[in-house]
Amino acid sequence: MTKIALVSTNNHEEGTIKVIDLLGENPVKGKNVILKPNFNTADTPPGSTATETLRALIPKLREMGATSITLAEISGPINTHECMEEKGIFELAEELNFPVVNLAEIPVEEFVHILPKDSHWKNGFLFAKIYAEAESIVETCCLKTHHSGHFTLSLKNATGMVPRRNLDGNSYMREMHGSSNIRKMLAEINTAFSPDLIVLDGVTAFVDGGPARGTRVEANIMLAGTDRIAIDAVGVAILRIYGTTPEVSKGSIFQQEQIARAVELGLGISTPDEIDILTDSEESENLAEKIIEQLYAS
Repeated sequence: MTKIALVSTNNHEEGTIKVIDLLGENPVKGKNVILKPNFNTADTPPGSTATETLRALIPKLREMGATSITLAEISGPINTHECMEEKGIFELAEELNFPVVNLAEIPVEEFVHILPKDSHWKNGFLFAKIYAEAESIVETCCLKTHHSGHFTLSLKNATGMVPRRNLDGNSYMREMHGSSNIRKMLAEINTAFSPDLIVLDGVTAFVDGGPARGTRVEANIMLAGTDRIAIDAVGVAILRIYGTTPEVSKGSIFQQEQIARAVELGLGISTPDEIDILTDSEESENLAEKIIEQLYAS
């Protein structure tokens, strides 16, 4: 079994602290943490990670005993430095005293080549060493769909650990978005690392469109867990509850290509039976019951 904590809230900061406390696990104590937000663009949440979420998460990780915290990210299609600047990340870093690594500016020597077994990538992909060699990885992702027909939760968040181009100068993003196996390729990036903690901020969500702009709903939830497949399965269930795209609504949740490929690769749980949803209120308990119905729906 893997635990997924679920808190009903409309407050990013309070929700972040409450959901981590509810999860009741501390995988970061005594470790140097690399923090992976979702800064694909600088759009307001859920287009990108809420600054308020980071403002709560970073001190919380220190309280939990993290030795150090470094934020590392690459944006796209916009310039990463400009994205972080617009998000106010450099000011936040100065305020909370943590380093920021712009993965778009580091040399190619700071990436490793990954070739997953039976990969759908033409020749594998480069992956940031700062994550490949991390003592501890904490992810914070959003709750949203993608205009290409899939969803952008924790598995998709890994694209920000891959450079925009390979050694030949060709675009990884063009290769991925031009492939009929895009969802499988997204899952395969996740073979390069294993996160210790995932916080999904679903205070607001896109139920269609995305990743930068879409149809917004006030889902008012925060999730926390240690299993990417479980987080994404519960996230997809919530998108379905609010009414989402035909692609994300089709079939059982564990048959969704991103999730099914992640299961094949052994990245986490393999069935909904292995998910234990923790709640702290009647409101979140009622939502958990609806989520469970969706997890078992065919």
